Amino acid sequence: VQLVESGGGLVQSGGSLRLSCVFSGFSLDTYAIAWFRQAPGKEREAVSCLSSDGRTRYSDAVKDRFSTSGDDDEKTVYLQMNNLTPEDTAVYYCAMGRSSVASITFPRERFFTYWGQGTQVNVSS
Repeated sequence: VQLVESGGGLVQSGGSLRLSCVFSGFSLDTYAIAWFRQAPGKEREAVSCLSSDGRTRYSDAVKDRFSTSGDDDEKTVYLQMNNLTPEDTAVYYCAMGRSSVASITFPRERFFTYWGQGTQVNVSS
């Protein structure tokens, strides 16, 4: 099992970025993939979750600005981030777990078993 994030970078406030999480070793049919982020000096927080049934959930901080989607054929999950603010600056991680447990307990991290290495997003004011 492997997850590799990409797409981070520097963007001005109000701009957009699309993060990608390329995965291997499992299928979106049975696994959920979530995005988490950790800003400097802060605890890691949940961002979004894509369940095996296609449902999505978002934290209040990103709801209506971020959207997540997945393509099992391409083995990629995306996080489209719009109207970014400096408060979105963080390292973004994708994580996966058995959807039957992980998606139900989201935003808790406990059942997200595998994690990527993270990608840095910086939003300037």
